[in-house]
Amino acid sequence: MNENRGSISMSRGSPVAAIFWGGLLAGVFDITQAFVGFGLLGARPFRILQHIAGGILGKHSFEMGWPSAMLGLLLHFTIAFSAATVYFLASRKIRLLVDYAIACGLLYGELVFLFMYFVVLPFSAVGPAHFNVATYVTGPVGHTVLVGLPIALSVRHFAGPPKTP
Repeated sequence: MNENRGSISMSRGSPVAAIFWGGLLAGVFDITQAFVGFGLLGARPFRILQHIAGGILGKHSFEMGWPSAMLGLLLHFTIAFSAATVYFLASRKIRLLVDYAIACGLLYGELVFLFMYFVVLPFSAVGPAHFNVATYVTGPVGHTVLVGLPIALSVRHFAGPPKTP
């Protein structure tokens, strides 16, 4: 009897593994760079997570304590897994994203940054982004290497190229 029946595959050829590992790595690397980059400017990880939750809750987020920090962490990883899902789905239609994963991943990381800062943030309860040195390091530089690249390489490794009919 097959013991793997009904379980989720995390092996090569697995979309779940590609999205899981891409999203997890991008989420961990991105939040770590935020903690370090903005931490050098005096921000504490707790407040960074509350700021993320502020996208939904507004300034009230800073008065809510741990619940808003945990919401911020949940939102952060939701965004990371969503970015991995979008890349995976696009890679099923555009083989170039798998064949040239490094270049496409770096470009995708930059696109994720631009989308977050110029589309998502302006429409959130936080409002338009305020740029400082940490934003330029964690954004355009960090997102390329620490967000886009792990997603693209995870998709290439776990899902491989799309199946041709």
